[in-house]
Amino acid sequence: MEAFLVSTGVVALGEMGDKTQLLAIVLAATFRRPIPIILGIFVATLVNHAAAGAVGGWVAHALGPDILRWVIGLSFLAMAGWILVPDKIDEEDAAATRRFGVFGTTVIAFFMAEMGDKTQIATVALAARFPEIVQVVMGTTLGMMLANVPAVFLGDKIAKKVSMQLVHGIAAVIFAILGLLTLFNVGQLF
Repeated sequence: MEAFLVSTGVVALGEMGDKTQLLAIVLAATFRRPIPIILGIFVATLVNHAAAGAVGGWVAHALGPDILRWVIGLSFLAMAGWILVPDKIDEEDAAATRRFGVFGTTVIAFFMAEMGDKTQIATVALAARFPEIVQVVMGTTLGMMLANVPAVFLGDKIAKKVSMQLVHGIAAVIFAILGLLTLFNVGQLF
């Protein structure tokens, strides 16, 4: 259960102000059809994060526990710094895929936007850290949905009321704590 809860919380916070959340706002403003957009976000995230979870599981298996601990710990610390850098989205990229319909556009755009994104890298690291890969993927997918569904419905209203700098700061602290706990081998996860 820890893997699910940590994965959900870290990704939900990390996704705030991320380029895929901005993409959700752009798609909602462009198409004004929230249900296909939400379904597209879900499908793209599930596929992307399942692949990232598999990579994380492979990394955990391929590396020894000592090397893995250092790789994961340093990855979490790097994520803590990276999350403080706000993302931007190129609106032309979102508009260029309109020919696939609302659902198809959302799946393609979200899948591509997640490639190498903070939340995908976080999913790899979380799957390497926690042996319950299914829980990690379910948690990271739920975290993405928690951050992006409100963005589809409320978009600009949320962005104006929530301090993204504060949210990014909280997420960075969580990643830093996870990194330090991993480096110092705190817990019974390895």
